[in-house]
Amino acid sequence: MLSLAAVLAESALRRPDHPALVLGTERTTYHELWAGARRYAAVLREHGIGPGDRVALLLPNSRHFPLAYFGVLALGAVAVPVNALLRAEEIAHVLRDAEVAALVCAASLLDEGGRAAEAVGTPVLTVDQERDAGRPRLDALAAAAVPVAGAVPREPGDLAVVLYTSGTTGRPKGAMLTHLNLVMNTGTTMLSPFDFRPDDVLLGCLPLFHTFGQICGMVTCFRAGATLVLMPRFDGERALDLLVRERCTLVMGVPTMYLALLAAARTDPRRPPLDRAFCGGSALPVPVLEEFRETFGCPVYEGYGLTETSPVVAYNQRAWPLRPGTVGRPIWGVEVGIAAAAVEDRVELLPAGETGEIVVRGHNVMAGYLNRPAESAEAIVDGWFRSGDLGVLDTEGYLTVVDRKKDVVLRGGYNVYPREVEEVLTRHPAVAQVAVVGLPDAVHGQEVCAVVLPRPGIRPDRALAAEITAWGRERMAAYKYPRRVEFTEEFPLGAGGKVLKRELVARLTG
Repeated sequence: MLSLAAVLAESALRRPDHPALVLGTERTTYHELWAGARRYAAVLREHGIGPGDRVALLLPNSRHFPLAYFGVLALGAVAVPVNALLRAEEIAHVLRDAEVAALVCAASLLDEGGRAAEAVGTPVLTVDQERDAGRPRLDALAAAAVPVAGAVPREPGDLAVVLYTSGTTGRPKGAMLTHLNLVMNTGTTMLSPFDFRPDDVLLGCLPLFHTFGQICGMVTCFRAGATLVLMPRFDGERALDLLVRERCTLVMGVPTMYLALLAAARTDPRRPPLDRAFCGGSALPVPVLEEFRETFGCPVYEGYGLTETSPVVAYNQRAWPLRPGTVGRPIWGVEVGIAAAAVEDRVELLPAGETGEIVVRGHNVMAGYLNRPAESAEAIVDGWFRSGDLGVLDTEGYLTVVDRKKDVVLRGGYNVYPREVEEVLTRHPAVAQVAVVGLPDAVHGQEVCAVVLPRPGIRPDRALAAEITAWGRERMAAYKYPRRVEFTEEFPLGAGGKVLKRELVARLTG
């Protein structure tokens, strides 16, 4: 028997009166949080949810997220967190693909979530709904419910969470993460690299629907019995104020957050008792790492992970010398190799110092992609997960991420998959062909740029560029649509007829 629900249940048993969650002036102890999750579970059970059922969670950073998340897990059901920035069409794809039994949706997200649920026929339970909208209110019903006794036993290989990622060849796909995957990843990373202790206070400024904020942040923090100070939405000045006021000892974030914290610190002389900071999503420039250490008096440890690897693969860790520019060494129980990128039917490992595709094996590798056996077989070869990222290992085992084989654009810590954006933009009546690339950006790491070949007779100008941007903004999450639109008369093509995106990038940045 092994259940991710034990993360919260055990901490509630050991530290019932310790604050688990801080949100504004509200403090929730471990006892209160676990009892609340079991009340949510009781209501979900009354609505037909049982072991193995999938429940989608469309929730912002609020106390409802952990209550619903661990309530679902307590029933032996599978949590399917949904990106709160998605539009109705994108949400509907997740609901349909995961065949969810119910959607738990915040009132603030009902415009998109409700439309998606209606399109798919998914029952909806709301939270924070002030007026009666004809839907069951999970939080209100839970307030009067008798909590379930405890967590339903699960096998280590049973699914705990399905997190949606995306590839360059199609729509988002669900990475199936087991109880073993997630219990091992949180238990391992709690010790190293995150070095969580019960008296730690973590600033939770990452979105909980994302694997970094959800697993590395919330779940690992609860595993340690530490305190999570949750931010509904990130803002540099507000984050610095919370760090100081709540006496946070560690922070996790993406590069844009560290830049914002440094900007806030230039006008606010107060400093929190930070002991360590962790960065993921994309590389943080070495000068920024140095400035953060000088400003806040603690190191920033950079690491590497993927949704499909539960998520942590490697990190700079206190046990070894910090190597800026690298993502450190693999975590305990995980092996990283560098494989010949052009060899697809097997994993052909390369020696240290050579660049190739990063491959991973260990307790963190997903069970596969939901309902996609062919894509699962392509991703997991000879027992190794093929990341699609290019990297190099040195002779001491430190990993450096060199490039992204799959052309993923990393904007502000979010993966933007060009093919998905291209499919939306090609529906615009003025677009004959489009290629989406990532261009260097000082604030977001990369910015999404659409290079458009207009239809015959269409005049490319600023007005059309603005129209294409608006088209994307209306149909995609805020981090996906292109802020920059360029026009071309022809694309550089390879021998097989594929657009050579690196040449486009070189043309636009040269």
